[in-house]
Amino acid sequence: MSWTTWYPAPFILDGAAIALMLFATGFARLRRRGRRDLANWRRAALFLLAVALGTLPLVSPLDEAGDTYLLSAHMLQHVLIGELAPALALVALRGPLLFFVVPATVLRRLARLTPLRGALAFLLRPRVSIAAWALVIAAWHVPAAYDYTLTHQTVHELAHLSFIAVGLLAWSQVVDPARRNALDVSQRLACAVAMTVFAVAVGSVLLFTAPLYPAYAHQGTRLFGLSPAADQQLAALVMIGEQLCALALCAAFLLPARARARRALPPVAAILRPGEAA
Repeated sequence: MSWTTWYPAPFILDGAAIALMLFATGFARLRRRGRRDLANWRRAALFLLAVALGTLPLVSPLDEAGDTYLLSAHMLQHVLIGELAPALALVALRGPLLFFVVPATVLRRLARLTPLRGALAFLLRPRVSIAAWALVIAAWHVPAAYDYTLTHQTVHELAHLSFIAVGLLAWSQVVDPARRNALDVSQRLACAVAMTVFAVAVGSVLLFTAPLYPAYAHQGTRLFGLSPAADQQLAALVMIGEQLCALALCAAFLLPARARARRALPPVAAILRPGEAA
């Protein structure tokens, strides 16, 4: 198959269509209730972008380029579907819109499943979410596991699903779409910093070591003239660069929110009763 070929996989396209349909339904319901401030067109644009970033890398020539020719192309695919798409989707859905997108009947049935609620409560603990994200990223980048996915399609698809799942878990701690307020602004920013530190560590291994993945190192066709070493270094820069950009965006949004929260606190003198001041 040529690396320029598009592969419109029905499973992927159907999933994208369902996501868009659910969003459109919840978006319209919330706007009909007069809460257009919580369902504005910026949210719709963000969600559409998230679905595009989660779909196109899997059906476009990027998929074949990453599977067969370039580690850097595969890394870009993983970054798009496992980091950017989940993060943007959660930003678009934050607040009441998240619950309007899920049909009420489904929410009621899920609420009755005690084991599922317990599992979600466990997975959504900040340390568990970040640890699961780091574990999945590290495990699938072990050379033996990575090369195995390239020759076993079912395992490859499982890897992609796991990237998306842990991406949603980790970024839910930073974005807090359900407004659980389990973490304050500083703690949410700390989660983003932890993810960046880990990504830089993994990326540094790729950046400063000899080619680790035989499937790419032994590929005779070198797209764009990239050598195996240059390809691996580019893959490392993709991983590190994406995470640094994500951290910068988190800081740009969370630090002002932290400052606003501090300004909203009453002065100490207003809290202490007469005679309690030092």
